[in-house]
Amino acid sequence: MTFPLRIGTRRSKLALAQSGMMQRAVGRALGVPEAEIETAVPLVEIVTTGDRVQDRRLLEIGGKALFTKEIEEALLDGRIDLAIHSMKDVPAVQPDGLCIAAIPEREDARDAFVSRNYASFAELPIGARLGTASLRRQAQALALRPDLKVEMLRGNIDTRLRRAAEGEFDAILLAVSGMTRLGVTDPICEKLSLDAFLPAPGQGALAIQTRTADADAARNAPWVDALNHAETALCVAAERGAMTALEGSCRTAVGAYARIENDMLRLTTEMLSPDGSARWRRVGELPQPALADARSLGQRLGAEVRAVAGDQDVDPATLDG
Repeated sequence: MTFPLRIGTRRSKLALAQSGMMQRAVGRALGVPEAEIETAVPLVEIVTTGDRVQDRRLLEIGGKALFTKEIEEALLDGRIDLAIHSMKDVPAVQPDGLCIAAIPEREDARDAFVSRNYASFAELPIGARLGTASLRRQAQALALRPDLKVEMLRGNIDTRLRRAAEGEFDAILLAVSGMTRLGVTDPICEKLSLDAFLPAPGQGALAIQTRTADADAARNAPWVDALNHAETALCVAAERGAMTALEGSCRTAVGAYARIENDMLRLTTEMLSPDGSARWRRVGELPQPALADARSLGQRLGAEVRAVAGDQDVDPATLDG
């Protein structure tokens, strides 16, 4: 292993917290003394288009790939050696020359309900203002409560929490995983049901990305065995298989969640109409699956959903400002 081993990361507070966790884990797996980890495995901060543009929905400016594009370019150009992403931001198809080397153990995949006046989603009054930039969360909320007024809320977690605390919204929805990694779980009023609010594919998981040319060396590196969590990798493979079949992006309301119990993988995936008026779902199980089997299950269930749901993509031109 050649040092320094440079890790590319977004500059947001959450991204730096997540990448810092992985930086320490990689350094320890490679036997680097604690005091030398930051030098041997440095973080390289990269500002992405998704971070720069905060006043529009992602589907209006190119989708979630805008959180990974500049980092992937740095990886391909050799300016960094590894990249850390939130898995739900990673497009279904990897760019030529890149691959996912490891998927660490997943954090809580649920969505968080945050409100200064209401203890749960069910307690929201008629016509309450709900803040989110996620088309999936919007559709799922409206499926349960079509009376709600869903309004766009982007920005980092601190900004969103501040706006909720100041009363701009009656409630907001965030990922439990991000709040946990930042240590800001006190505002969580309710962790929403995995059934009613089926997470985004890969939500709560991280992706460690490398160049394909380095993949063989990476697979044999001690940090891969130390960081890759086999059960999480299986579940994410199933979810991303469904995402591929559903063409999941910021322009479609898509959810997928897999879990393993008693060596049985159980995957649930769904697509919703943007206004929540229709919801299509499939569930499947697979005993003791390999990665390819898990991915195939996801692709099959996703294709079944797509066949009945049809095209539910949102045209950005139809959105309000």
